[in-house]
Parts: sequence; C-alpha cells; structure tokens
Amino acid sequence: EVQLVESGGGLVQAGESLRLSCAASGFSIGGYTIGWFRQAPGKEREGISCISKIDGTAFYTHSAKGRFTISADYGENTVYLQMTSLEPEDTSVYYCAAFRQRIAGVITVHTCADVTLFNYWGQGTQVTVSS
Repeated sequence: EVQLVESGGGLVQAGESLRLSCAASGFSIGGYTIGWFRQAPGKEREGISCISKIDGTAFYTHSAKGRFTISADYGENTVYLQMTSLEPEDTSVYYCAAFRQRIAGVITVHTCADVTLFNYWGQGTQVTVSS
C-alpha cells in the first residue's frame, strides 16, 4: 500500500524554523517526483517545492520565497522540507505528494505547482506561525 506520512508541524513564533518530514512506504521515492504543498483555510492548495532523483533536480515556487529547502534521504525513503524565517502567512496545513516519473527531463517549476499531477497524498501536518 502506498502511503505518505507527514510530521514535524507545530506552533512556532515568527522568525523561527521547522523541518517537516514525509516518510514514504509501499514504494521507492527514487522513481517518483515528490512535492510539498500547503493549504490555508479558505484558500486553494498551492505548490511549494518538488524533487526528482531521476532528473537530479529540485524546484521551488514563489511560495518558497527563498526560505524553504527540500531534500531527500533515499535510503530512508523520506523527503524533508526545511523552513526558515517563518511568517504568520506561512500558517497552513502542509502536505507531501508523489507521482511516478516515467520520463526523465520533464520536471520543471510548473510541475511543483500542479496539484493534478500528484496522485498520492499524505494526510497533512499543521504549521501555525504566531506573530
């Protein structure tokens, strides 16, 4: 069974950092593009970043604002999102997601923003940033 489990969310003050984890099971993340998304109340889900071992690339959308870093431990089958200088506007439920990447060289920043491409999703982890 394919499963993605996020963890690491919580309540922090503005300016602090958090590292989110996305533990995958039932498949090897090396053959998939893994993305991080977030959704605030009343807003659409938006892409933050995605990573591809096949392409050896990682991309960030404007939502990452140069403060977030995606990484992967393929031995642990886990993807991380390091978030720094957090702002109240970052308050959201954060999700990781995956889709199987069958062709090399096709991942772009637009991939990271397209929720329809990702067919496996975690349950989300809440991040709340107080001012």
